[in-house]
Amino acid sequence: MYGYLNLASLFLGILAWSLPVVNLMRDQSKATNKWMALSVMSFSACGISLVCQILYTYHKVSIGDWAALMDTMYAVAIVSSLLLIVTILLNALTLIVYRKARTF
Repeated sequence: MYGYLNLASLFLGILAWSLPVVNLMRDQSKATNKWMALSVMSFSACGISLVCQILYTYHKVSIGDWAALMDTMYAVAIVSSLLLIVTILLNALTLIVYRKARTF
């Protein structure tokens, strides 16, 4: 059951990166407010993905699997930080592109 938290985190992380990319590939000349909804969904997917990792870590602590925690916490911290940073950058790029599209 708890192993699915890692799969959910992976899926939601990919979704968090995919939504801004889809936003950027769309036609910016038809600047609508749909890009905002996709950005909110992207940030939500990123947040839920990070919560899944926190819950999985909590599960490992509650069962006392200290060896697994010591082996994986460095990688989890790096990947979680990378997920958040890239999600913010992609959504910021989307914001910049759509603001420029609305001014012309």
